Amino acid sequence: MDFAWLASATGFALAMSATPGPNNAMVAASAVNFGLRRSLPHILGVSLGFPAMLVLVALGAGEVLAASPGLQAGLRWLGAAWMAWLAWKIATAAPPEAGAAAQGRPMTFLQAALFQWVNPKAWVIAGAAILAYGASPLLAVIFALAALASLYVWALVGLGAARLLRSPAALRWFNRAMAILLLLSLVPVLRG
Repeated sequence: MDFAWLASATGFALAMSATPGPNNAMVAASAVNFGLRRSLPHILGVSLGFPAMLVLVALGAGEVLAASPGLQAGLRWLGAAWMAWLAWKIATAAPPEAGAAAQGRPMTFLQAALFQWVNPKAWVIAGAAILAYGASPLLAVIFALAALASLYVWALVGLGAARLLRSPAALRWFNRAMAILLLLSLVPVLRG
């Protein structure tokens, strides 16, 4: 490993973590609806769940899936169904009463960590990262830090949006827009 590898891997991890996708849309929506503190388990679940997935894929989980088209298809459809359910929950979330906490609950640490296994963007990133940078434990650490930083920024964007979305109608439209973005991220999955 040298400085060029480190700089390239860090840039890749930051770019992949910061660009829009299911994790970022869900964290922004969570921060809008539940605030930063209640969204932290979600942020930490993604930030540690994806690097764990990356390590397991590097150790051979990706090869098992590549050798089993039926398992791939099942995982793809399970992921699509779960993401559609999450989109429905976001789209139909009731705005909180003035001064009251949002009803429902944000995604837990474990739910967010396990979501990586059905997140199509996570699979693409894991495969590309391992092909480009090898199966390095340092790569998992870089992705953990990049995801933590990126998701925190997305949560702050959600908090900023919450300040603008003071009316229940505006919050409903925001939630619906986040749900639509989540559903649109399914298009590449269902084509594959």
